[in-house]
Amino acid sequence: MKQRIITAVIAAAVFLPIVMYGGMPLTILLFLMATIGLHELLKMHKLPALSISSIIGFIMLWVIFLPAGDMLNIGEWSISKAHAVLIGTIFLLICTVVSKNRFTFDQAGFVIVSVLYVGMGFFYINATRDEGLLYIFFVLFTLWATDSGAYFVGRAIGKNKLWPEISPNKTIEGAIGGIGAALIVALIFSFATEIDATLLKLLIMAVVIAVFGQLGDLVQSAFKRHYGVKDSGNLLPGHGGILDRTDSWIFVFPILHLFQLI
Repeated sequence: MKQRIITAVIAAAVFLPIVMYGGMPLTILLFLMATIGLHELLKMHKLPALSISSIIGFIMLWVIFLPAGDMLNIGEWSISKAHAVLIGTIFLLICTVVSKNRFTFDQAGFVIVSVLYVGMGFFYINATRDEGLLYIFFVLFTLWATDSGAYFVGRAIGKNKLWPEISPNKTIEGAIGGIGAALIVALIFSFATEIDATLLKLLIMAVVIAVFGQLGDLVQSAFKRHYGVKDSGNLLPGHGGILDRTDSWIFVFPILHLFQLI
């Protein structure tokens, strides 16, 4: 526990000031976190980081993060990021032929989904910061409150398992407690801050954040169980890897933009 607390304090001391400053420093930090997150997934799937297929995956991820809007301009030639990712997909499929199926179609699909899962997740964290510091703090505080509420309510009165095949310790009562804690954060932000959103919108956002945050955590648990690993990595002592700490983040931020709540 002491190691977890020390790591959390150090991580917060680094992360929060950069989030508050925003701009290029935050973009660079999220770029590095996304790169490490993709590496953790590739390692779980036993794909070497320096293989041609993994390098293509990293390039696709970096293209998503380039600060150039939706278009990439190379001299007089322009291409959309979506088309660039499509080109990367084609090259991954070519790898299955060149490698004579040592790199398989299933592995190509894994790389593509991993790039979208990690890349779009961290990209929309950055996009949310561009909408205002209070929005990103609202999402983060709501996620942390959801985790805490689910943990304490689950321990106190949890009896009915939420999804025992995936995460045996989570309960339905804990999940509901997490949603309740998220709604409390919405009330606090509505009355104690100048966030540019109505109370109704904050309450809706809180429910979406709590539900999809817990789903994001279950997704992480599902693929760790599938690959037989306890943590996605060991970068953060006592906490695991980057994806272990941001699994709910990279689910929630894209969803909020998809639902046009931010």
